[in-house]
Amino acid sequence: MKPTRLVICPEIALAISPPTQVVRHALTAAFFFLWLAAITQSGAARAQAVPEGMQSISGFAIDRTEVSIGAFRRFVQATGSVTQAERSGGGSTYEAGWEQRAGWVWHSPYGKPGRDGEPAAHVTHGEAEAFCRWAGKRLPTDAEWGLAAYKEHRDAPPAGFSKGQTYRYPTGDSPMGANCLGDCGSVATVPEAVTSRGRGHAVAGSTRVGVNGLHDMGANLWEWVDSGPGTEKRTRGGSWWYGAASMQDNHVQTKPANTAVVYIGFRCAVSLPAASR
Repeated sequence: MKPTRLVICPEIALAISPPTQVVRHALTAAFFFLWLAAITQSGAARAQAVPEGMQSISGFAIDRTEVSIGAFRRFVQATGSVTQAERSGGGSTYEAGWEQRAGWVWHSPYGKPGRDGEPAAHVTHGEAEAFCRWAGKRLPTDAEWGLAAYKEHRDAPPAGFSKGQTYRYPTGDSPMGANCLGDCGSVATVPEAVTSRGRGHAVAGSTRVGVNGLHDMGANLWEWVDSGPGTEKRTRGGSWWYGAASMQDNHVQTKPANTAVVYIGFRCAVSLPAASR
């Protein structure tokens, strides 16, 4: 006996009568496009949750490059901040001991005005913290910095990197392409650098891209992190003043938090909501 069909509306008709093959295909297609739209919207929401210029790692995101002179200039203009190096007449370098350099400050790292794209140096730990707070971020912890620098987290990294792999250097298996002293190959550095050792820093983000798509996690400038014993704070990654050994995860280096020198800079991090991890 054929099923009774009470055609009050199409939805009720489908509920009473078994759907035809055409209807089943139509429903399947509809559900597929709804699922696809949901996935697309979810992915877009996750992407929007990661601030521009940052890379998602595991529960947090970190700047892809060191904080630049241009970015620090915007902070200074907005807040009126004057750095310790500016108040004291200049930052320092280490020669036979620490030597103050007149006029060497965040906007003029070697005593002459730097370009906006250069990394900001001569910044103390507290000043780096203040910048990150102003930007709605924070300094990364030592553990976060290490996780971002050495372990690949991207789902589909480019050739040379594999998800889940831990590398010896922030540049991968080799230190080549970083701006370190002597054993990282040739890297273009800024022409105004005045130094008795090394070649000075490179423009932020101009050296070889490394683990997690980050630049200069190895060498260029040491980077302040939010970790360290007492008034000492740890710096990470090495710098143009040192060789490749200081780029490795097991290299421990701390400085007094009020240190403002030519080869220490920083980058910021931010915690991510669970939905965007």
